[in-house]
Amino acid sequence: MTRWWSSSLLLSLALAFPGLGAAADWGVNVYGLSRHLDRAKARELHVDNELNPGLGLRYRVPRDERLDWIFDTGFYRDSGRNRAFFAGAGASWHATGHLRLAGALTFFKSDTYNRGRAGIAPLPVAVWETRAVSFNLVFFPKVPETNSIATLGFWLTLWPGGW
Repeated sequence: MTRWWSSSLLLSLALAFPGLGAAADWGVNVYGLSRHLDRAKARELHVDNELNPGLGLRYRVPRDERLDWIFDTGFYRDSGRNRAFFAGAGASWHATGHLRLAGALTFFKSDTYNRGRAGIAPLPVAVWETRAVSFNLVFFPKVPETNSIATLGFWLTLWPGGW
């Protein structure tokens, strides 16, 4: 799958459901960066790439004034320098006016993780949100046989409706 094809697929999904935008918000995820908590081991295992560019979409549905449902999908270059795909769904709690604490159940596929097999994992996410942009932080825990290095991930979600 080429980079252009991946981007076209995501854009097509966004354009295919224009009526959904009235009830919720579409955002563009711009991936990112990662920080490996054991950098020496990451270098040893050749999973030390900390520049992880990619694109994705976030669909946010307000449940009430304190909780949103969130749905994400995207492609990015992972720590092993392979293309990774993921899709997830979860809930985002409004801890303060700008701080969101979220949890998502994610489906992922990459040659770097889980011996190249697709997998499912719960992930904690913290978000600092403004009208136009969300600053996202995710924690990928060390999980034997799936992910050898605990890692932090960073990306932006751009909200075109907030500009």
